[in-house]
Amino acid sequence: MSQGESGPEIGIAKPTGQEAREAWGAEAYLILVGVAQTYHAVITYKELAEEIQSRTGIRTRTLLHNWIGPILGRVVREAHRRGDPPLTALVVHTDDGKVGSGYKEVLAVAGEPPVDDELEREHHAADARLACYRHFGATMPPDGGVPALAPRLQAAVERRRERTDKPARVCERCFVQLPSTGVCDSCG
Repeated sequence: MSQGESGPEIGIAKPTGQEAREAWGAEAYLILVGVAQTYHAVITYKELAEEIQSRTGIRTRTLLHNWIGPILGRVVREAHRRGDPPLTALVVHTDDGKVGSGYKEVLAVAGEPPVDDELEREHHAADARLACYRHFGATMPPDGGVPALAPRLQAAVERRRERTDKPARVCERCFVQLPSTGVCDSCG
């Protein structure tokens, strides 16, 4: 062997794809149970993927969106089999705080109809998260807790609500909506 090369590691076999998926699914379940033990906690897909690979020691260069869905599908089915609430409701996108399109599997496994409205789906996930916190022993507030959208999504909803709650300013003379300058383009 030349300098810098190393021989094969004895006793360490690369897991098959099936073995990797099984290990990742089992570890994802444990990670999500840990997340569920903190009231209003969520985890992003990216954070979950990194934690799964770190804990199992099994890494992939495959793009996240190509492998995480089937792993979370395993978690959905296992939670249903155990009678646990849907732990995958705790997993949200980094950019917008929403559950992924794979959340429909939670509904399908539970025998519920699909939810087409995005905000309605997010509220369903918020209810599921609350059930997770209660089931897995999170310290709850005295009122028993309330369902909550993921923090990033909640902030976006509130910003949108603030924008729609303020009526547009109009010119007192011609009743045309004023531009951002506050000076009517028609009346000056």
